Amino acid sequence: MPVAIDMLGAGLTSQRARDRLIRQLAELGIRDPAVLEAIRQVPRHLFVEEALAHRAYENIALPIGYRQTVSQPFIVARMTEALLEGGAVSTVLEVGTGSGYQAAVLAHLVERVFSVERIRALSRSARELLTRLRINNVSLLHGDGGQGWPARAPFDGILLTAAPREVPHELLTQLAPGGRLVAPVEGVDGQQQLVRYTHTAEAFVRDLLDTVCFVPMLSGAEQ
Repeated sequence: MPVAIDMLGAGLTSQRARDRLIRQLAELGIRDPAVLEAIRQVPRHLFVEEALAHRAYENIALPIGYRQTVSQPFIVARMTEALLEGGAVSTVLEVGTGSGYQAAVLAHLVERVFSVERIRALSRSARELLTRLRINNVSLLHGDGGQGWPARAPFDGILLTAAPREVPHELLTQLAPGGRLVAPVEGVDGQQQLVRYTHTAEAFVRDLLDTVCFVPMLSGAEQ
């Protein structure tokens, strides 16, 4: 993969803290060694608010500003693993760039990542950080994530980092045959479920994976 992460600010955290996190993720059921290594390599402390950088390698969600959070490492790993299971993935669409952490993890594992963010300031800061880390296989777009990125479709994988009431039809149409879409979706009781849709020759097959908690997916793009 064309990824060259410089461990900027690595002195803020120890390798021991990173290794402890990886052991914890493995104990929680993450089995893909490539996913675990990607989590180990990405400097998560750079993707959270500076005052909380010392907690970056704990398995917790952390704020990134604009009433948004970066998901806990287990959820990032679980969604990534679910996306990659079942066949090769070359191109991935991420809906909800946030701070860029999930995109950075994916960049270690697939050829191209296309990420859409509705909050312009977040998209701008993520672009600056990914450039600083010399991650050059991620393309960013400021826009309505529910519309996807039609000009770059179809995608082998699509990953949502916010919870819609139901997966937008526009995103399913951008999923390549054999591709997989992983998303948190609001249930009828208000509880969110992590689901995976697989685009088969006959239909979109839906699998329930976990119970999760994400910020709601909003339409439109903030200027």
